[in-house]
Amino acid sequence: MATGQETTPQWKTTIIVSSSLQNHETNRMLSAQQHRIRYSDSVEPGSFIFPLSGTAFLLVDPQDLPECFEESGLIERIKTFVRVHRNSFLLLYAPFNGKRELEVLSVIQRRFFGSNLRMLPVRNHAEIVKGMLTIAKPRLFCLQATSKPHVDSIRDRMSLARAHVIESSPVWEMLRDIL
Repeated sequence: MATGQETTPQWKTTIIVSSSLQNHETNRMLSAQQHRIRYSDSVEPGSFIFPLSGTAFLLVDPQDLPECFEESGLIERIKTFVRVHRNSFLLLYAPFNGKRELEVLSVIQRRFFGSNLRMLPVRNHAEIVKGMLTIAKPRLFCLQATSKPHVDSIRDRMSLARAHVIESSPVWEMLRDIL
């Protein structure tokens, strides 16, 4: 009988985090979940990179931007980020949806419409962690399933399943009898 709390294996991965986020609450939350955090000065400031899943996130807080944020260099930072990372996500940290947050969101959406940048508005650190892990985890398992040992295993299982269907199928039995 189920106890109400199902246990699933804990997923752990290595995350490369910009050194600019070294004291960020999100890192403490990721570490508490047993993820390995590696800090780097060579990645875009404000970024989290999941190398095994090929996914990268850029954290932007509109409160950290000057009044005229188009001149802040944010658009250029995002352009560089999108150019470097094929699976790129922008985490727009907006604890509340004020006029400024909506303006920043709107400008970025218009500027990067049609690019491979996806945007994820987040309200708190827990949503940042949950959003990143939700997006990065499935990609990791898709990539693992297409790696050489896993592909061979999946191919073998599919062949066995096909053989079983052929052996136990009444249609195949009828075809064998006819031939």
